[in-house]
Amino acid sequence: MSQIKSGAPTFLQGTMASDLKSLTNTLTSTASSWHNSPVLSVSQLTPSGLSLLFETAQKMRTLVKEKGGDERLKFKILASVFYEASTRTSCSFQAAMLRLGGKVLHIDAGKSGNTSSSKGESLDDTIRCLECYTDITVLRHPIKGSVPSVALGGGTMKPVINAGDGTGEHPTQALLDMFTIWDELNLSMDGDEKCPLTVVMLGDLKHGRTVHSLAMLLARSANREVVLRYCSPPSLAMPGYVKEYCAGYNGVKQEECIDLTEAVKGADILYVTRVQKERFDTSEAYEAVKGAYVVDNSIMASAPENMRVMHPLPRVDEIATEVDSDPRACYFRQMENGMYVRMAILALVLGCP
Repeated sequence: MSQIKSGAPTFLQGTMASDLKSLTNTLTSTASSWHNSPVLSVSQLTPSGLSLLFETAQKMRTLVKEKGGDERLKFKILASVFYEASTRTSCSFQAAMLRLGGKVLHIDAGKSGNTSSSKGESLDDTIRCLECYTDITVLRHPIKGSVPSVALGGGTMKPVINAGDGTGEHPTQALLDMFTIWDELNLSMDGDEKCPLTVVMLGDLKHGRTVHSLAMLLARSANREVVLRYCSPPSLAMPGYVKEYCAGYNGVKQEECIDLTEAVKGADILYVTRVQKERFDTSEAYEAVKGAYVVDNSIMASAPENMRVMHPLPRVDEIATEVDSDPRACYFRQMENGMYVRMAILALVLGCP
């Protein structure tokens, strides 16, 4: 197991990096900082903003459990625009809006002919037209930086939430992941715990926007020592810019490990990702790393008793179904948390927490 040396932090690479930097620290414990704000990157969240989000998500969970929802977003309309396939993110945002009394205009933009992009319309114009009918947009696009570009380009008048931009970020997934870690391990936001938090990130770390965002969020909000342990085939290692970003925060230790059995030693969280076939240039390149790691009962037997297993889903073959019955497997609870966190985000951004 090798350690990664610290260095000067840099932000996300790409044409929108300077614009995203300007959004850092904008989402705080003050509800007004969220109102009508885009949610594009985990760099926007301060620790106090994260606390507000989690407190609101807890209230949303109680609301759903006790009453099923309410009508605070009645007459509000969400534009759900997905240029890439999605089940959980799309459905959880739609369910979140419906639970709060709003309506949804969903567009499966990835299918040929479903939008005017097939006629040559730009992404900016598509979103600007849709927001003439709606109050908020959730956007997923396959090109890294495309969602921030639309939101910060000056043309949009309504808030845009990043539901994933290529291999860049997936901030709302990271937020629900962080909420799940906090909830499952019964952590406090003030960092009273003295023990370090060790999170193993396993699988396709090169293409996995979920782990990019989660690693940065864990580093950014660290109120205790955090160990980020990266376990992947060498060709799918965590990108350098993510490691450099995390290295810029005190209390963050980064390690790289090839052997899964070794990686889970002392781990609090095992965050598993699939090898993303759609991100490879050739099928041969995908086949060379497919199935590199499999979490099964033998791995779980060597893992700590209190370790939690997470996965953003969908899974292919990286977690055996036999693990589903293990109480440490929390990926379906994680998915449920996604609705509560997205309810909280929608309520805060639309000014109705």
